[in-house]
Amino acid sequence: MSLRIVVCVKYVPDATGDRHFAEDLTTDRESVDGLLSELDEYAVEQALQIADEADDAEITVLTVGPEDAKDALRKALSMGADKAVHVEDDDLHGTDALGTSYVLAKAIEKTGYDLVVCGMASTDGTMGVLPAMLAERLGVPQATLLSEVSVEDGTVTGRRDGDAATEQLSAQLPALVSVTDQSGEARYPSFKGIMAAKKKPVESLDLDDLDIDADEVGLDGAWTKVEDAAERPPRSAGTVVKDEGDGGKQLAEYLAGQKFI
Repeated sequence: MSLRIVVCVKYVPDATGDRHFAEDLTTDRESVDGLLSELDEYAVEQALQIADEADDAEITVLTVGPEDAKDALRKALSMGADKAVHVEDDDLHGTDALGTSYVLAKAIEKTGYDLVVCGMASTDGTMGVLPAMLAERLGVPQATLLSEVSVEDGTVTGRRDGDAATEQLSAQLPALVSVTDQSGEARYPSFKGIMAAKKKPVESLDLDDLDIDADEVGLDGAWTKVEDAAERPPRSAGTVVKDEGDGGKQLAEYLAGQKFI
């Protein structure tokens, strides 16, 4: 039986761009270029490595987002994933992490899965809570923040590296894992992969397809909201330390005054 792997990915604003909030205090995704979250590329890479070791495996990449989010799916498909699912609905605008986990869970259940793979966090919200929420929604064990992961005989195993210790984790499938940016560099899509991605299937779903009411998601259904935001103040001129024999002392005093030391 084929190992069904679902990788959750996100289309995020380019971190090198000039990012802002929109008038409703949601992330402005219109005025800045978007791309596949870098941290999710590691999740795609680990899924591909697991599939390479399996006798038979199929990788589905899944995203929730606007029309442009298909670009993130195409990137994952060009890396080697087999097919994609795109959940798009105007009523999803402003959905928080709790709502997103609900939508993803419904889509994953509809798609079918044995293993769900996530990145450690998104590069826009950087909350890092969605994998745990999603595992709870699905009712499956979770092994999060792994720097190494493998699947064998219906069991997923992995290594979690902490500040004080290294843990070895395992769970019976179906299960969910999240991987860190220490799990291995993501492969670069080849020209052949890019061309092949154009022919791979991308299924589109909306809230009706998932039996989700609009008032359960979006800004109205969100449990967390941004109440206020202000532009970052312009960078001020730095402090120049003139070394006239006491430069080290001046530098130490400045660092101490800023509570850096």
